[in-house]
Amino acid sequence: MSAEPHPTLPPVRLPADAELARDALVAPLFARAVRLARWAGPDTRVEAGGELVADQLPEAVAVLGLDPSDEDCVVYASQAWRVAVDTGLVDVTEPDEEGAEGADAAAGADGEAGAAQSGTAVPGEDLALVTGGAPGDVLDLWLAALDTVLADAAVPDLDDLVDALDAGGEIDFDQLDWNPRREADFLDGVLANLYLLTVAEGGVADAPVPLPVLAASMVVPDGMGEPTDAVLEQVSDAMMRLDDQFRQLEPIGLVEYQPVDEALMAEAEGPEDGEGAGGGFGGDEEDVSRYGMVRLTPLGRYGIRARMLEAGVEAPAVGDLADKGADALLDGVSHYPESAAQAEIEQWLAGRELPTAVAELLAAARGDDEGAPLRRLRCQQALAPAGPQAEPAVRAVLDDPELGGLARVWLAERGAADVPAPDGAMVFWLTVDTIAAQLATDGETEELPLLMETLTAHHAGFFDQVWRVEHPATAYVLEAMGRLHPDKKAAKEARKAAFKARSRQN
Repeated sequence: MSAEPHPTLPPVRLPADAELARDALVAPLFARAVRLARWAGPDTRVEAGGELVADQLPEAVAVLGLDPSDEDCVVYASQAWRVAVDTGLVDVTEPDEEGAEGADAAAGADGEAGAAQSGTAVPGEDLALVTGGAPGDVLDLWLAALDTVLADAAVPDLDDLVDALDAGGEIDFDQLDWNPRREADFLDGVLANLYLLTVAEGGVADAPVPLPVLAASMVVPDGMGEPTDAVLEQVSDAMMRLDDQFRQLEPIGLVEYQPVDEALMAEAEGPEDGEGAGGGFGGDEEDVSRYGMVRLTPLGRYGIRARMLEAGVEAPAVGDLADKGADALLDGVSHYPESAAQAEIEQWLAGRELPTAVAELLAAARGDDEGAPLRRLRCQQALAPAGPQAEPAVRAVLDDPELGGLARVWLAERGAADVPAPDGAMVFWLTVDTIAAQLATDGETEELPLLMETLTAHHAGFFDQVWRVEHPATAYVLEAMGRLHPDKKAAKEARKAAFKARSRQN
């Protein structure tokens, strides 16, 4: 018997859709897109591709309340307009190419061809969803905006594009060394790694992740010890790409980002003794933060999970199982981290009558399949906070060979009266089941030998009898005890018992 790796990511904890929708509406870039959509009207003119004509950009900057002295204000306005168009907040009618050519010929050199070549833009039907739609409608609009921003973030810096223009005004992609699919996959991989760090048990959760950690996760080969200078240079290059990309992703509300300290660039180009940014990524916490720190927002977790689901990745969220049956609950949380399993179980119980829910959980915990021990462990976890209302359903399984031990433990922990003592066969069966569940949960952990010692210490002749237990995992558990039991004599006895159990099975 061996535990198969579970195919899903750890479950993410997300706020309610209403809270996420509020976060989306106040994300700076999305809020600007909404504002420009409300501003659009019959006098709004666009170029081919739906971009605002140049002489309307100052008005768009003013509508957004941007500082016209900021050299990037036009970039911000253009990006917000592009998001509005791509999400359907604005409907554009592009200029007709044939009509534009005729208008241009007729206008000659009088400079009036621009207006004739312009298309128009008006608020789109989807704009009404911002205030009148459900939270899910707002989140769908935000996800469309996110797609636009991610696509923009994967495009090289404008200066690099200009440098790569050939004599005919076309981009020389060989010179640019830019592959759109590769760049998009790289950014998706970075965000997936950031997501995993966020949702993993013992992971960063709300703590920011140092940019070098993310860059290294994409560059440093698995199993590499000390990175070579060439690999470190690749990490540094990746960091600079990510620094630019996370600056673009922050305004849409995906991440909170502390950029790379620009002074590091000067330090790297300063003394020739190798100190500064080129000297490595070590140092104290304050030094590490200078290399950039990034954190997925709750809205960001929602967005990355939505993209994963669309790509066919199993990415559960706490609460997914709340409306499922007890069997689906116990199977689903079997490989969840401990705290996530508890949160999922609590949500499941919250919507049910406790006596009925307990009976359903106990029924779902039965079985002799490979996953059954772990289901029973999660069932025990689910019953832990249950009060006196659960007692009748628990007492009903006292004579059940698979659940009787679990029921006795639950009743004894609450000081219940008239709890029948288990016979030896039940004690041994419960011991095997408990260790099998622990092996399936975390594997051979440091705590497991102590558990084995505790479970076997008070039973004289334990290994002389346990190999006869009618449990599918008996031989598997005894083999693990032979490897892990802290008492050498007991470990040897376990190995002998495992051999007997295997021979009995065959």
